[in-house]
Amino acid sequence: MALVNENFLKLPGSYLFSDIAKKVNSFKVTHPKQDIIRLGIGDVTRPLPEACLEAMHKAVNDLSKAETFRGYGPEQGYDFLIEAIIKNDYAPRGIHFSNSEVFVNDGAKSDTGNIGDILRHDNSVGVTDPIYPVYIDSNVMSGRAGELDIESGKWSNITYMPCTSENNFIPQIPDKRIDIVYLCYPNNPTGTTLTKAELKKWVDYALENDTLILFDAAYEAYIQEDDVPHSIYEIKGARKCAIEFRSFSKTAGFTGVRCGYTVVPKELTASTITGERVELNKLWNRRQSTKFNGTSYITQRAAEAIYTPEGKKQIKENIDYYMTNAGIMKEALESSGLTVYGGVNAPYLWIKTPNNMSSWKFFDQLLYEANIVGTPGVGFGPSGEGYLRLTAFGERENCIEAMRRIKNWL
Repeated sequence: MALVNENFLKLPGSYLFSDIAKKVNSFKVTHPKQDIIRLGIGDVTRPLPEACLEAMHKAVNDLSKAETFRGYGPEQGYDFLIEAIIKNDYAPRGIHFSNSEVFVNDGAKSDTGNIGDILRHDNSVGVTDPIYPVYIDSNVMSGRAGELDIESGKWSNITYMPCTSENNFIPQIPDKRIDIVYLCYPNNPTGTTLTKAELKKWVDYALENDTLILFDAAYEAYIQEDDVPHSIYEIKGARKCAIEFRSFSKTAGFTGVRCGYTVVPKELTASTITGERVELNKLWNRRQSTKFNGTSYITQRAAEAIYTPEGKKQIKENIDYYMTNAGIMKEALESSGLTVYGGVNAPYLWIKTPNNMSSWKFFDQLLYEANIVGTPGVGFGPSGEGYLRLTAFGERENCIEAMRRIKNWL
């Protein structure tokens, strides 16, 4: 008989955002006339940049002619996009990569979830808490997470590094060696950041302890402050200890198009059980060649257009729109008496629930009494309890109306 991977049975019955959708749908059935404002899931609302649309139309036309038709592309991505990435995202910051160190994908979620394919099941794992659920769930699926302690909400083989108001959302460097550490900055869900000096401490720790950092920089385009690094490779030595994940989903509104990339430097190595050092670049290339057929030609042409002068201008306008939303929301929430974090270098606002209310209770009250959908902080990990996340990706009028409702409600 076929046997299932029993690690999947350890996962909750549904994904966090599926649970939220069920609650919202139940509310709609019993309150069909209520106007719901959704500020929970981090999905964009602005249309794709015109430069990207034009590039996609041209790419479609390419596929209609024999002389410009494209079939299977390279699993790692077309050189025209990889070269644009290196030239625009890294070279201006003094960072240089070869084409073979950049891997185009169908969004950061895929690669952050799949990167464990090239890493042993018994590696120790460290995560900031709260955390993007995919990091935890993918390690549960591989058997790397151990067993779940129901009372604490923590997995036995994972080291949790709390990020709360008490430590200014800066995770403490572990006092023990950990094989793999996940960092996401600007952070989802808290919207907080690390300075270059703070990130350097992590790189130094990784180099000293032979630790692999998996660095998710999906929101780097939203950084406003000068001392916040856009890439971990701005820190000396990071090429020897870190893999970086980027996404065009929030940068250019590609949530429905699906495209991003992962950087695996050739200096980066890990060890076999017998102590042999192996280039992770070669392993990831082998994995992608086996299990991924590449991102579509049409999508990659659209991504390339992000780096044109017109594309840069258009995505900046969209980012400015969302960050203006964040500023409006942050000011309104704070004037309503709530304690709010984030919203400065990321389009997320991390709200302390009033009167020590639980995350889910605050979520329910916000839905039923103000008709606003957020995301309960505890869904991102034990240290998220007592918080709720709102996104600034909504339409401007909806964000303003939501803030008016919250103020009246409170």
